[in-house]
Formats: sequence, structure tokens, C-alpha cells
Amino acid sequence: MTVTVRPAAPADAALIHRFVRALAEYEKLLHEVEATEADLAGHLFGPNPRLFCDIAEADGAPVGFAIWFYNYSTFRGRHGIYLEDLFVVPEARGKGAGKALLRRLAQRCVEEGLARLEWAVLDWNAPSIAFYDSLGATAQTDWIVRRLSDEPLRALAVS
Repeated sequence: MTVTVRPAAPADAALIHRFVRALAEYEKLLHEVEATEADLAGHLFGPNPRLFCDIAEADGAPVGFAIWFYNYSTFRGRHGIYLEDLFVVPEARGKGAGKALLRRLAQRCVEEGLARLEWAVLDWNAPSIAFYDSLGATAQTDWIVRRLSDEPLRALAVS
């Protein structure tokens, strides 16, 4: 199996949406998906995109994706990449697609002089954690992710 990674194109919007839904289903979070194909297409391929996507293909067929954006480290004084979603279809797992997607992001970091590549993984997702550990990724156990959304976000906005 030959795995290649390419930037997503507007014609991939439906595929990307399917991958998002498949990832959410795997994570038992399908009920939280609100994004539509049009939402994703607008953010990825609109006039000023701030969201990016790479597609992994095995023997020419799409098998996975990485959705990412640039972040910034004030301590390092440089941008980095935040990997929002990484997904490989079950039948292609263990065949190099996930590693190829991460390798492409790592290459981008090196090429652009970025400080780091970061992402989050659910604490119960042992296969993914083992995979990331095998690449040399380290857990940031001293940081706790906090989130405001929905009503608490709106309440703070008007307080």
C-alpha cells in the first residue's frame, strides 16, 4: 500500500464532512457534530482560510485526514500548528496513513520554522495514545484544557 498526503481541495468538502462524522462516531460524540459540509467548505476554502486540511490516500483512495490551524507560543515567540482532528478509516489503520499525515505536519513545522505541533487526545483512547507515544510525543500533564462554549460563553460575553 502506497500512502500519499495532499492538501485538501474544494471538491473534498463532502469527504471531509464524512471523515468528521466518522471521527465523532468513533469518539462517541456524533451527537455533538453541528458542522455542515458547507460550514467546513467555507472555513477551509473561503477567501481567507484560517483552517487547513490534508488528505491521506492509500493507492489513490482517501483513507484519512488531518484538520489543523496555526497557533502561537508567546514563550517561544513563534507560531506552531494545532492539530484539531486526525482520523484514519479503520481498515487503513496501522498501514502508515496516520504517520504520513503527522509527518507532513512535522515537515511543515520544520520548513516554516514553527515552534511545535500540538494536539489533544481523549484519555480513554489507548490505541491513539500508544501511537503518539511511539512517535516521541509527550503528554503535557501539567496543563489542563479549559473550555467555554454555548451558554457559559454567551454569559461571559455579556457580563
